[in-house]
Amino acid sequence: MIENIKHILKKYLKYYKVRNRFKSSVRIEQEKLVENYRKCQLDNTLPSIKKSGFKLFSQFEEDGILLYIFSIIGMKHKTFIEFGSDDGINSNSANLYYNHDFTGLFIDGNKKAINRGRYFFNKYGNPKVEKPIFKHEFITVDNINQIIKDAGIKGEIGLLSIDIDGNDYWIWKAINIVSPQVVIIETHNEFGLNDIIVPYDPTYIYPGKHPVYHGASPIAMTKLAKKKGYRLVAANELGFNFIYVREDLGCDFLPAVSEESLLEHPSNISARNSFEEIKDWTFVSE
Repeated sequence: MIENIKHILKKYLKYYKVRNRFKSSVRIEQEKLVENYRKCQLDNTLPSIKKSGFKLFSQFEEDGILLYIFSIIGMKHKTFIEFGSDDGINSNSANLYYNHDFTGLFIDGNKKAINRGRYFFNKYGNPKVEKPIFKHEFITVDNINQIIKDAGIKGEIGLLSIDIDGNDYWIWKAINIVSPQVVIIETHNEFGLNDIIVPYDPTYIYPGKHPVYHGASPIAMTKLAKKKGYRLVAANELGFNFIYVREDLGCDFLPAVSEESLLEHPSNISARNSFEEIKDWTFVSE
């Protein structure tokens, strides 16, 4: 069974090109991958989550990691919310939409990107589900729950993806209208193992006063996750997109991992060097 998984994942190298995204074989192979993961789960022979990554629509290898997680916890709640999504094409949710019949909400502050995404998903839709909703909004802690409510979404959802290059920490902290099973959120690996957060700024637009001075450290983000009832299970290889699973799902096949174990890529060393320029600026911890 593991050899079947390795074979399928190896084949994904040829799907990096945009023109191959909509081949019928892609969906078939991903369905086989889900089936194999579930069989391995029953046999207690699951491969490491670190070996599950692949990129089809996602920026890096998040598509494969998320598919691994949803194969294990199940796909009962096929709704996503993603903000900082740009046009939603190279996103963490697009593969789930096209190949696993999720749908949901994309939010971004770039109107041109939202229009481009709406056009793309209208042109290349999934006939099995409704098209995603696209919202052009500037997100704050005061409006995020209302934006989600206005889209007709509340309660349990499958995925929440946050990447807004700014107030990611504060926005996740403010969200209470939905309860995602899985959260993927950008952290600042430049901050290393410091427990720090850049103070909330409702008017922040990247790059602000300094391109590194925003967001929260991996340690701080995981502390917030624990307060909200989540455990850290994975990250992309570069170690800045952390992935959390809700504790009450009770899945022993997705054990908690340490922040340190996800920050081993060599790029993290150079990333932390950039922190030196702002290390004496104002930070907070909770």
